Amino acid sequence: MSEVTPERNLEGKKVAFLLTDGVEQIELTSPWNAVMSAGGRPVLVAPKGGHVQGFAGTDKSEIFAVDLTLDYADPSDFDALVIPGGVVNADHLRVDKRAQAFTKAFFEQHKPVASICHGPWLLIDAGVAKGRKLTSYHTLQTDLRNAGAEWTNAEVVVDNGLVTSRSPRDLPAFNAKLLEEITEGRHAEQTT
Repeated sequence: MSEVTPERNLEGKKVAFLLTDGVEQIELTSPWNAVMSAGGRPVLVAPKGGHVQGFAGTDKSEIFAVDLTLDYADPSDFDALVIPGGVVNADHLRVDKRAQAFTKAFFEQHKPVASICHGPWLLIDAGVAKGRKLTSYHTLQTDLRNAGAEWTNAEVVVDNGLVTSRSPRDLPAFNAKLLEEITEGRHAEQTT
């Protein structure tokens, strides 16, 4: 993990990680650890309380304790949002009206949002993908283009506070840009 520098100091920053059962474990734990290592406070937000089941590909892996449910999570209390991937995770979140509203609020408040792999599915249903430059797992490109996004096959894409990457192999670049965008703070162009 990289050391904390002025460009990557998240001291006092609270970061929501929005996920549910079926999350791709490494897409949760890698950025989570990056946020913690930079002095930030990650918070696991989920549709239901208790625990969520992580996956490594199609195999069950660890379970993670939920810190806060969507019923009680207020986007105003956070400095940024991270949406990990995982097919099942993303598919369940994208149809959850509370997850859509929570996500959209970060854009309305001009706060950094980072999403990897299948996570950008939620951006479509939250109504925030149109006109944005982004990337994702390659199977989502048609969905994102149909939603009005400009999709590109790149390791990481940053568009005015929105950070996206394709897959776990892109996590080093994803984490670096995530920390950079959170350190920069609000982005006036980060909006719906």
